[in-house]
This record gives sequence, structure tokens and C-alpha cells, in this order.
Amino acid sequence: MRTFAALVASLGLLTAAGSAAAYPWPFKPFDKQHPIRGDFGDPRTVYENGILSDPFDGAGFFSFHQGVDVAAPNGTPIYAIANGTAHYLGAATLNLDTGKGVVFQFFHIVSVVGEGQHVTMSKTILGYVQPPYGHVHISEIDGSTVVNPLLKGHLTPYRDTTKPTIRDIVIKNQTGIVQAPLGLCGVVELDADAFDTTPLPVPGSFNGMPVAPALVEWSLTRLGGAVAVPWSVIADFRNTLPPNTRFWNVYAKGTYENAPRFGREQYGGMPGRYLFSLSPSFDTSSVANGVYVLSVRATDIRGNSTLATRRLSVLNGKGTCPGSLSAPPNAPPPSEPSP
Repeated sequence: MRTFAALVASLGLLTAAGSAAAYPWPFKPFDKQHPIRGDFGDPRTVYENGILSDPFDGAGFFSFHQGVDVAAPNGTPIYAIANGTAHYLGAATLNLDTGKGVVFQFFHIVSVVGEGQHVTMSKTILGYVQPPYGHVHISEIDGSTVVNPLLKGHLTPYRDTTKPTIRDIVIKNQTGIVQAPLGLCGVVELDADAFDTTPLPVPGSFNGMPVAPALVEWSLTRLGGAVAVPWSVIADFRNTLPPNTRFWNVYAKGTYENAPRFGREQYGGMPGRYLFSLSPSFDTSSVANGVYVLSVRATDIRGNSTLATRRLSVLNGKGTCPGSLSAPPNAPPPSEPSP
């Protein structure tokens, strides 16, 4: 899939900010919610190295999912979700330009409309779900900004009562080794393994696969005492997305998408793992030794929220912390340890 920047450049017309009115689903029945198998902001990962060749340390292609994937059987008719004009972007990619500063993009579509054809909401068939994908991808671009289609007042109706899951809070030392939360010393990495579940079951191999929460944030508080780190937002996909260049500022090493690809192998049917980078280099010496509560909150687009906590103890002293990397040549001496 092309990057958002490339798509914007190819359009050449996304300058003024638009504002989408509520629009229906692209499949019949139009006023009924359909299953979504890919959420806005999901990680999209393609690792060049095979799974046995240190893939997470190698090169690849990484981006945020810039739309939603609405599941439907291959060959299902895809209808226009707004009045406008159809334009081709590729063999299986179509634009629907509303003429009001809002453009919808459809991927994995076998198009049947003509270039420049006027289309009518819920009446014109744009095309059919392209085999073997089993879904159509829809992006909404308001002006020059990609927007979450699941915002209230956009793709309608949409209801979600499920809560995200925080599976684990992971602490690693500088060499990448997972640490017990007792007696942390020096610089550590803090990650959260979190995901959301789809409000409707998804058919086929994507049944039960995770999607990304819309909001992930964390804080650190001294047990029974003061706040050491106030609530900090790590991922916020509620309205729009960060640029793909910030992918590894949001997600942590070890993240991979549903049905991931490593080298030449694609692992169909394997659920993804979404690790959120709370702090890639948290210096425990910035806080006093003692016991703390690390809190992580994950929230979906409808405000359903889950809170997880983990106690950890900080114990900085003289000398080098276990698992620390060697200091570079001519590095200044370490500062005095916390009392």
C-alpha cells in the first residue's frame, strides 16, 4: 500500500481542510454495522529478515494503518459512501472525491466505475471486494489530514462496548533483557503489550485478531506518595495519525502486525503483537530509590478504558548497574547515586 504522503501527492488537490458528514457503510445493509478487521493506527510491519535471522534488528517497512478494513466476502459489491466523482489511483485503488474537501480512498477493490464518473451515495456500485483480501480498506482524508473514520459522526452507525486489554507491562535493561521489577537500576526501557478486540466478530482467519487501542498513556507514582511522571500520551489515534517516521516512537521493538511477514514468509492466521513504547530510556536515577506504581491506561475510540498497574522498586547505588552497556570512551563519570 502506498504511503499517505505519496497518495496526497498523487491527488494534487488536498489543500483546504474539509469536514466529513456522517456516511453509511459501503456494504448492504448500509444502516447496519459491519465487522472491522483492521483499525486506524494498527501497526503495519514488513520485516526483511526471516524469523530466524534477528528480524527485529533488521530493516523493513513500517507504517500506521491509515484507515479501517471492513470485512466482507470476496466479490461483495462496494457502494459509494458519499456523492462525488470517482478517480483511479491504481489497478485496485479508487478515490471518491466529494468536491467538498473530503476524499475517500478504497483499496482492494475491483473497480467498475469509469474515470471521472459521478457516483451517488448507497446507489452506485464502485466495484467488488478483490480476492483474496476479504475486505475493503477505506481511508478518509479531510483537507490534507487523514482522519479516523470511526469518529462519532463519520462512519455510521458504529457502536463499541468492548474494553482494550493490557496483557503485560514489560521492563528491559539496555541490552534488551527483560527485567524483574525488583531493584531496578540505571536506564531501562518501559513497554506495554496492549490491544483491543473488535466489537463484532470477524469471519475467516482474522477472527479474534487484535486491533490497536485509540489511546495509550502512562504514569509513575511513588507508592503512597507523589507523582514522579504525570500521565503521558504515547499513542493517540482518536482523530488523526502521527507521521510514519514516528512509528518507533509509538511502537516498541518486537511489534508485528496480524498475519505478519518476515522475509519471504507470511504467517497467516497468527495474531499480531502490539508493544507500545512508554519510555525507551527511562533513567531510574531521576527518581529517588523506593517503590513505585507504574500505571498504563488503554482506551478505544468510544471511550471504553482499561487500567493496569505494576509495582516496581528503584535501587540505584554506586558502580555499574547489571545489564548496562559499557560507557563510551571519554564519557564523563556517572553522577552521584540517589540516596
